[in-house]
Amino acid sequence: MRSSETQIQSSAAGLHAPETAAPIRIPGKGLRPALIIGLATITTLSGVWMMFNILAANGFRAFDAMLLLLFAVSFCWISIAFWTSAAGFLLQLLRRDPLTLQRTESGRHRDSRIVTRTAVVMPVYNEETRRMVAGFEATLRSLEATGEAAHFDFYMLSDTTDPQIAQSELDAWQHLLARLGPAGERVFYRRRPENSARKVGNLADFCTRWGRNYEHMIVLDADSVMSGDCLLQLVRAMQANPRAGLIQTVPIPVQQTTFFGRFVQFAAGLYSPMLATGLSFWQTDTANYWGHNAILRVRAFIDCCGLPTLPGKAPFGGEILSHDFVEAALLRRAGWEAYLLADLEGSYEEVPCNLIDFAKRDRRWVQGNIQHLGLLGIAGLNGTSRLHFLFGALAYMASLIWFAMLVLSTVDALSRAIQGDVYFPATHQLFPDWPVVRTELIVMLIQLTIAMLLLPKVMGITIAIIQRRPEFGGTWAIVKGGLAELLFAIVIAPIMMAFHAFFVVSVLLGFGVNWETQERAGRLLSWKETLTRTWRIALTALAWGALTFHYTPVIFWWLTPALFGLVLAAPIARYSSSPQLGAGMRRIGVFLCPSEVRTDPVLQCLQKLLTVAPVQSPVQALPPALPAEIPSEMKPQDFNHKPIASGLVDKSGPEVWPPAWTRQPRTSRHHSNTTDVRDALAGVHTAAADPRNLNSGRN
Repeated sequence: MRSSETQIQSSAAGLHAPETAAPIRIPGKGLRPALIIGLATITTLSGVWMMFNILAANGFRAFDAMLLLLFAVSFCWISIAFWTSAAGFLLQLLRRDPLTLQRTESGRHRDSRIVTRTAVVMPVYNEETRRMVAGFEATLRSLEATGEAAHFDFYMLSDTTDPQIAQSELDAWQHLLARLGPAGERVFYRRRPENSARKVGNLADFCTRWGRNYEHMIVLDADSVMSGDCLLQLVRAMQANPRAGLIQTVPIPVQQTTFFGRFVQFAAGLYSPMLATGLSFWQTDTANYWGHNAILRVRAFIDCCGLPTLPGKAPFGGEILSHDFVEAALLRRAGWEAYLLADLEGSYEEVPCNLIDFAKRDRRWVQGNIQHLGLLGIAGLNGTSRLHFLFGALAYMASLIWFAMLVLSTVDALSRAIQGDVYFPATHQLFPDWPVVRTELIVMLIQLTIAMLLLPKVMGITIAIIQRRPEFGGTWAIVKGGLAELLFAIVIAPIMMAFHAFFVVSVLLGFGVNWETQERAGRLLSWKETLTRTWRIALTALAWGALTFHYTPVIFWWLTPALFGLVLAAPIARYSSSPQLGAGMRRIGVFLCPSEVRTDPVLQCLQKLLTVAPVQSPVQALPPALPAEIPSEMKPQDFNHKPIASGLVDKSGPEVWPPAWTRQPRTSRHHSNTTDVRDALAGVHTAAADPRNLNSGRN
């Protein structure tokens, strides 16, 4: 059976690509998740055994059982993260591909011929128009430079509700078309009059209207930038693996100017490749989808990823918020494969530039990820997909667990301090019960916990020094940045714990959240904003510290690292949002990143576009033309019944998607009136003598 399946898959691959583009082979696929989970289980049991003996030294109460349970969940989460990092470190050190375990080959798909059509789509919603269009254009121009752009179309899919921003998008689109010249024939702008179902509805609208024109679609976020080489390698990887429904890249943050933004950017650039390598190793062909900077097979997405509205109220009912995890799970449920290519470069994004905006973004993700707990029972889900749901929720619930452990430990210490030790608990007792302290076990458990938290950072720094030293400005720059990142991560960890714990509780109580536009531009937070967001945290920490210092000073000193960050949350949030401090760190070589030391041409293009002043349109832009539609249906999936596996092959051999009759001529367009709006807009722009017009001679 396996040999026949391999033969069919090889023939399907041959239909789309030359023999040089071999499909991905994953040795030991079934053993890898078991290996990581097994190692994490052994580590967790060791920690739980030590904690149990520490708690049970003077009798084991229901209170201790509760604390032990919270510790077990938290320690399990830390263990999984540690062993994932260790796997990534070992594979990167040996220069092994996490999927095939073969020697890493840079650009292994660069030589295969592209014979499919791909749509690059950017869903947007009330975004800052200038940055959005600049990223869109930089990505397009990078692809043009490869000479392979004829295989791609670009779509900006607007869900913007603000009329002023919507008009700004149209005006910017007018200038973009004029700058692009003939290349503008492959770019389209569509705005929905009603943005139902958020991003899910936006992409579904595209798929049901134009999806059948394309084999693949590459999804960008409003802040995404991708190099042309990265886009081509994604398409070639899909051609070589006809069973793949999803291939995810690792987006690296760029363009950060504030201290906080550069801290996040440096940490992601330093550690993300190693962590992604570890994830790719044990997820194998059941990788997750992060919503952008990824390629999807259009047929698979239409057939398998229609999302229903869930019954009931929040947090588990209503529209599916964090749709990307669910879409990846549904693809895998239907038999399609999903991969994470950890070594693919040229994939970038931007992140919130300060702690407050970063927490706001997490607030949205908390609600979406907790909703996934209600989806664990979807019929036919792959076991790894269920782990994605569980780990995604646990990533935020771990903060609530940590907070609960600190509170319970404080309550227990205060209770003992106020009541005093009881040496004769029984009425008729001859000898006292002296308190027992398992000092050796306490020290061992602390050492084990610190090691699992810090060693992944040490491993990431080690890999960078050995293999990527020039990209980060040298060994000393890596060490300086690593130490600064570690110290600041320790300082803000309690603040993020407090935010996340509050978010989880509010979501579980049924409070909703508005999914608004993210703030990405560097800005210095005002004292008013920081105090408004953090004064409750600071006052709680002050009361907490005063109480423990008065009754049990030992516990106070243990809590000092957490209380320090909580009390100073407002000044930490404000000063870390400073662009001046960020620039100062760059001048002294702290938080240097590969995107700054050796700039990718696509990022250079983005920076150039952002430095040019916007041009005012002499007339109001009109809605642009759109290609002819080929309607298709995207049915909501039934979560209660497992679907029949949807594969790319059947008894008659490989199936071609889309059918040949659905492919439209490149000149086929649909207009609301007889005038070619694109040419009219280009003419208006030429008359305006835009100095940014790189190619005004448009045919």
